[in-house]
Amino acid sequence: MRAQEIVERVLALPGEHVGRAVIVTETSEAVLRWANSTMTTNGHTTVREVAVIVMVAVEGGTAAGVVSSSAVTDTAGLEELLREAERAARDAGPARDAMPLPEPDGADAAWDEPAAETSIGVYETFAVGLGEVLAGPQRHYGFASHELATVWLGTSTGVRRRWVQPTGSVELNVKTPDLSGSAWTGASTTDFTDVDVVALAADATRRLEWGARRVRLEPGRYETLLPPSAVADLALNLAFSMDGRPAHEGHSALAGSGGPRIGERLTELPLTMACDPAAKGLEYAPFLATGRSGDGISVFDNGTPLARTEWVREGVISELAYSRSEALEFGNGTRFAPIGDNLLLTGGSDATLEDMLARTGRGLLLTCLWYIREVDPATLLLTGLTRDGVYLVEGGEVVAEVDHNFRFNYSPLDMLRRATEVGTTERALPREWKDWFTRTAMPPIRVPEFNMSSVSLGR
Repeated sequence: MRAQEIVERVLALPGEHVGRAVIVTETSEAVLRWANSTMTTNGHTTVREVAVIVMVAVEGGTAAGVVSSSAVTDTAGLEELLREAERAARDAGPARDAMPLPEPDGADAAWDEPAAETSIGVYETFAVGLGEVLAGPQRHYGFASHELATVWLGTSTGVRRRWVQPTGSVELNVKTPDLSGSAWTGASTTDFTDVDVVALAADATRRLEWGARRVRLEPGRYETLLPPSAVADLALNLAFSMDGRPAHEGHSALAGSGGPRIGERLTELPLTMACDPAAKGLEYAPFLATGRSGDGISVFDNGTPLARTEWVREGVISELAYSRSEALEFGNGTRFAPIGDNLLLTGGSDATLEDMLARTGRGLLLTCLWYIREVDPATLLLTGLTRDGVYLVEGGEVVAEVDHNFRFNYSPLDMLRRATEVGTTERALPREWKDWFTRTAMPPIRVPEFNMSSVSLGR
């Protein structure tokens, strides 16, 4: 059964409802995996998921229920999915975010097209470079993934939208022959034509060479160079904390004494943090298609057009995330603005990480961060670990690798507040968020007193 037919059949099934929405997602994925400089896995999979959203009238208002399945194959299965969604709605009770479903804003010319498919062939050029890398003297480990997710959204108000979302990434670990040293690098992409795996491996190999000399350092506050990957992970934690309701209710880092901290200047640097569905190379669906409701997002908004949102504009907090119902509830210039599927941080200089390193008297250069957790929502204080290489910089050069990792405590708000230098923005792969979020463009950032709170054993 074609995806479009699934949408139409569910919308046409009998039943009492205030509104219905159906989201069908077909994901085609091709992967490569290698270990100990040997290819271990390659494969291609295709998965379909159907999400049915039903709005029903209940005492006190309108309720919404959402049920999804990847095992529906016939009309009987679709009808059972619909009935389960109706039961879920009645069990949930009246929804705080209830709104009429959006009306269509025009026909989608691609609606009737089939699902997009990737294949192992997407790695044709990449594989040539990978073969060269695997023939080298180091031990190489890594994973590459490319997927094309085709989404169809249909609603009872007549919305019919289709979008193909490309997502690709590669992670590469290079280890010394005795496995005593390890370095990581990674990249995100839409189609692997722009991934130079030889250059990625060379960068990781250079980091291994830095590890020929090792030093131990005590915990403390260090001037630290955060590469784009580490900046992405911290910035994403900030973006996911931009919900308007918690700020109004006084239990988020964006809450001030008189309400949300809109208009507050975070930094004198002209930094802008935004989500933009039209960002070149990082595009995402220009309409909302969601199966969940929560702060800043609502299933009642399915089909609403999306636009660029600047959370921080030239150093000033400018917007928070609101569903349509929240924007109406809170007023005062608030507008529908859910968190998007990319994140951009711009406004720095044209300096590269290498340029910034050359201007460092003494400090640390990180590779990436992981195991990040929130410690204090009131300040957005985070804790986590460094990973795969912390390097000591002296006199503008890397002089040694630190013989251990650190646990850090730091807030992404302070990253923006205290940054003394911000470089040029480039596409970046967040290490911690990579499995859920790959579309980021970030600069390297220098912070004067990054808090390395304790030593973590291991490298």
